[in-house]
Amino acid sequence: MIFKFKGIDSQGKQLSDKIEAVSLSEAKNKLKAKSIIYQSISEEGPALFEGFDFSRKYKIPPKELASLSRELSMYIRSGISIVSALKIVKTHYENNKKMNLFLSTVSTHLDEGNNFYSALDSQSIVVLPEFFKQSIKVSESGGILDEVLLELARFLKEQDRINKEIRGAFAYPSFMIIISLLMISFMLAFVVPQITGIFESMHQELPTATKVVIAMGDFFNDNFTVILAVIAIFTATFMFLMKKSYKFAYFIHKFILKLPLFGEIALKSELARFSYIASLLTRSGVPFVQTINLSANILNNLVLKELFSGAAKKVVEGKLLSKALNESSTKIDYAFIQSIALGEETSQIENVLTNVSELYFEENKDKISMLLTLLEPALMLFVGGSIGFIVAAMLLPIFSMSIQ
Repeated sequence: MIFKFKGIDSQGKQLSDKIEAVSLSEAKNKLKAKSIIYQSISEEGPALFEGFDFSRKYKIPPKELASLSRELSMYIRSGISIVSALKIVKTHYENNKKMNLFLSTVSTHLDEGNNFYSALDSQSIVVLPEFFKQSIKVSESGGILDEVLLELARFLKEQDRINKEIRGAFAYPSFMIIISLLMISFMLAFVVPQITGIFESMHQELPTATKVVIAMGDFFNDNFTVILAVIAIFTATFMFLMKKSYKFAYFIHKFILKLPLFGEIALKSELARFSYIASLLTRSGVPFVQTINLSANILNNLVLKELFSGAAKKVVEGKLLSKALNESSTKIDYAFIQSIALGEETSQIENVLTNVSELYFEENKDKISMLLTLLEPALMLFVGGSIGFIVAAMLLPIFSMSIQ
């Protein structure tokens, strides 16, 4: 629980801050341990309508978590203790209340005698990826905390860069699709009905193309609000089912993997992420079965997540990962399975996974570039062709009148 308090510190300075504790009495004891005399203290109430999630946990953006990991790694490498490093880093987040509270809570847990992993796992301020915490846990026992924090920073920064590149790459096509739909909707809803009145006064047989456009315009004009309502209901229902129905989400993810080109991009993107984090965890000293499970948990595609989770169970039984993947009913890239088999045979699984992740990241980058190269002219043709068809259909009756 989070408690808000107002008080005076040992230097007589007025404080107004927050502290995490299991109960009110524990919160008071923690303030006493910090030599803070509290004037008022109360549990913080839940934020209304915060995504309907009253846990109040803050999800750290990957870029911010990468920056935090890099800073801590740098200070630890310089010989500064983790407690002192956290105090220094905390000064950089004075304007970010959630991060400031998070770092204060972790520091408090460390002062109480917990190790860094236990401090991260005990706090309830922010949501941390499970693979991040497990890497910290293993690295502490192995004395390589600074190295693992640096590797985690690189991974998180790379993931953030890739996500930004993908969003940036699809920004223009998405903009073109929205603009084209708005233009076509405007013409059908406002322009076509104005011209239709002229044709009705002519009492002339209209071309088929003109009849089609007029019918579309009438339908769109008469059912505009219904169409918007249907789209809104469909979108809300789809998002709800994706979050609440495992079977529905599994079906959609399976469908995505079967799509031409898009399915291959989605598959290799997930395999690249799995390979990268698996290589990182293996290098950190995490047991291989646990590595597979933790790496599977970061995947977005439920089909692949289930595939690797099932494979991990077979590895526990004594099978090789490559054999478990090959025997699965869900088929993935055979080259990936062969690479895993080679790594297992040569005991170089860490290096193989790193190379596979780099290879798939590069392949996806080339495929997305090619897709966008083809998509842009296709969208231009779609916009121009749609508007051209509407304009031509409206002009055909006028041309036929002038010929007569």
